[in-house]
Amino acid sequence: MSNNIAGKVVVITGASSGLGETTARLLSAQGASVVLGARRIERLQSLTEELNQNGGKALAIPTDVTVPDQVKQLVDAAVQTYGRIDVIINNAGLMPLSLLERLKVDDWNQMIDVNIKGVLYGIAAALPYMKKQKSGHVINVSSVAGHKVRPGNVVYAATKNAVRVLSEGLRQEVKPYNIRTTIVSPGAVATELPDSVTEPDVAENIQNFYDEYAIPADSFARAVIFAMNQPDEVDINEVLYRPTAQKL
Repeated sequence: MSNNIAGKVVVITGASSGLGETTARLLSAQGASVVLGARRIERLQSLTEELNQNGGKALAIPTDVTVPDQVKQLVDAAVQTYGRIDVIINNAGLMPLSLLERLKVDDWNQMIDVNIKGVLYGIAAALPYMKKQKSGHVINVSSVAGHKVRPGNVVYAATKNAVRVLSEGLRQEVKPYNIRTTIVSPGAVATELPDSVTEPDVAENIQNFYDEYAIPADSFARAVIFAMNQPDEVDINEVLYRPTAQKL
């Protein structure tokens, strides 16, 4: 398969660690220009310096995805610097799991703000440019939890299911503009996501689960590469994957 990645301009949210960081490295190595957004600017700058020193093209923009103007500034910076935006990867997310009866309302609101609104703000920032270009690719990060709800992950699962619904609706709406859409739904992948759990007993259980089953973050990056690298007339709409040993 020919390289359909080299020269593309890719915006990634949540890029300072985990899935976003690993994907930025792999895309940069394959010739993409990456524009990276996250709140932890020191880690973001360190990553972009590394990529640029290795011959890549990378730009760091401090971005809180719960603030629409900041997400717009991230995408605007990509267009101002590189002349276009070919792909946006709406990756920022968190997972403070708990039973509903614990009434962790602040955690619920945070998941809604980051996992749903953050994706919507990314779409809102990128879509006008992609419509004008008559090309583009929106990659949204869901989860196995977007397919399976279980006690303790109800709100998280709801947010990730929402990402799938939004993505499918977007897919149908952007057909006139030659825009592709992909949902990537990982299972347990080794990232800092379990660190967002605020309940100590839940955090311990989740960490034990991840310690037993989680696979490296480059599994996600390779799924992204697979979707991006297809010929322009091929639209990979969803990739759902798990560690081979994961039952749930």
